[in-house]
Amino acid sequence: MRPLRRRPKQLTEQPSLYEPARGGSGLALSSGDRRRDRTGPSRPGGTASGTTDEPADLIALADLETESSVDQLTRARARQIARRLAVPRPPRDRRSRRGVGELATLPWAGGSDELDLERTLEALAGNPYPEEAEILVRERVRQRRSVVLVVDVSGSMKGERVRTAAATVGALAGELARDSLAVVAFWSDAAVLVRMGEQVAPLAVLDLLLRVPTQGLTNVTFALETAARQLAGVPPRDARVLLLSDCVHNAGPDPRLTAAQLPRLDVLLDTSGEDDVELGRDLARAGRGRLRLVRDHRDVAAALTAVFAD
Repeated sequence: MRPLRRRPKQLTEQPSLYEPARGGSGLALSSGDRRRDRTGPSRPGGTASGTTDEPADLIALADLETESSVDQLTRARARQIARRLAVPRPPRDRRSRRGVGELATLPWAGGSDELDLERTLEALAGNPYPEEAEILVRERVRQRRSVVLVVDVSGSMKGERVRTAAATVGALAGELARDSLAVVAFWSDAAVLVRMGEQVAPLAVLDLLLRVPTQGLTNVTFALETAARQLAGVPPRDARVLLLSDCVHNAGPDPRLTAAQLPRLDVLLDTSGEDDVELGRDLARAGRGRLRLVRDHRDVAAALTAVFAD
């Protein structure tokens, strides 16, 4: 594996992970994180300000749905992206467990005893010698993905770039409403904004992402590790990660090693400013996914449609 084009900062302490606080009042340090002294200086190379063991809100989440709390420009962009999105459904998988999935009418394949009588009679009409494919049954089939959206909110992704990323997440959250979805924002550290499978309105996801202050370095490795934990227990065929970033990785270990351990990693790379297309390409290749370049929100819908085409 060739060396990274940029030499990332080597960290002397573990990054911090923020997760939803109890009661929905904000984001707090995960209980598994190392705690640091709030009043004392952080150690050299640290990636976050010091904290105590007491839960501390990073972002206040009250009144997410109020009109005044939503960035109207980003909301309009999200709607524009959503109108042009055509994300295909995943292929039907008849290997799902009994009782799991949506009921569908399918040709009999020896595995179901629930006959769809009306549809079968229609298929047999006028055919005195029916074939097996004309015997139709009702089975539950899986048509559900588990997707983690990983969004870069580091210092290099501020301004218009963050609005594009937020609009993308808002549009996708609506499009993937039938799937299990998690959303992770990252900078030097990371925050789980939506846990896997939680039901959150698309505009609430968009607004929540906009409340995370753009800050710090870009630690892609920790973000992908956080995404992997959200996918724990999900069959690999159902799981995928979508990274929205400029891929200017400048803190922490080489993210390509982590990408190779994911079931699938697709990369939507913002090229409107500083970027690292070479690393983005390597990440998508290691993660057996696709790389798509976007310059602004108008490029997003076509890129996402291509990413989810397989």
